[in-house]
Amino acid sequence: MRGTLAALMTAAAVVASGAHAQANLVVVELYTSQGCSSCPPADALLNELAERDDVLPLALHVDYWDYIGWKDEFANPEHTRRQKAYAHAAGQRTIYTPQMIVGGLDHVVGYKPMHLAELIEDHGKRVSPVTVSLTRDGGGVRIHADPASGAGKMVVQLVRYMPNSTVAIERGENAGKTITYSNVVTGWKVLGGWDGSAALDMRAETPGDDPVVVVVQKVGHKAIMAAARLR
Repeated sequence: MRGTLAALMTAAAVVASGAHAQANLVVVELYTSQGCSSCPPADALLNELAERDDVLPLALHVDYWDYIGWKDEFANPEHTRRQKAYAHAAGQRTIYTPQMIVGGLDHVVGYKPMHLAELIEDHGKRVSPVTVSLTRDGGGVRIHADPASGAGKMVVQLVRYMPNSTVAIERGENAGKTITYSNVVTGWKVLGGWDGSAALDMRAETPGDDPVVVVVQKVGHKAIMAAARLR
């Protein structure tokens, strides 16, 4: 299965270009928890996606499993709130783990690698009026995007993630397992709004060595219009 899935999911790979956003970089958010017994297959799938250059997989660990015997050291209530906001935007009443959200629009509940592969390929073919580029600027990053007429109200977000971490889980539903996690989100900050009527040019401080990601998304937890990263 891994070989077949890898072949399917690398078919549309785009080669990275310096410090600039890749065309059609597809953002995949995984809502997961160390305390969820259904999550390890999805965590492993995210590890595979982290090897690709055309996909930006991000693991957002939620806190609502922490009361069942094991506190997830990466859990953040902000991640739970973000997942709930997606559910509200989609008219859903329930949130799940594992859940992947592709491009801010398509929700995949559970471990469904073939469906996920199809969605990634579909999103990779979409053309957005927004393209973002990032450049290093001392201890920060310079963010630029050209005017995008008709794009509507958007929010510019700065994301930091830890490339990988291996955790020995001692209690809870995954007790006794040692799991490696990729692209663990350590910070998700709103930098400001943008309506695309004029060029975007802003700077953000980015202390530390973790990769830097900028996500431009439609207001209201809707479509992700563009994303860029610096590793």
